[in-house]
Amino acid sequence: MFEGLMQPMHLLVILFIALLVFGPNKLSELGKGLGQGIRNFKDAVNEDPAKTAAAKKDVPPPQAPQA
Repeated sequence: MFEGLMQPMHLLVILFIALLVFGPNKLSELGKGLGQGIRNFKDAVNEDPAKTAAAKKDVPPPQAPQA
């Protein structure tokens, strides 16, 4: 059912529709935001677990609000 869905012509049509809906300025901002999100996700996945545990120890526990 989905074989051949990602053909170059289909991708061009999808890009053209996205360009019409969002406009060129907003589309570049969306792409930049998506790239930064992927980069942050990769950094978080590849981060050293020992470093993360040490960082969590340095953070004080949250305090309850006073009435």
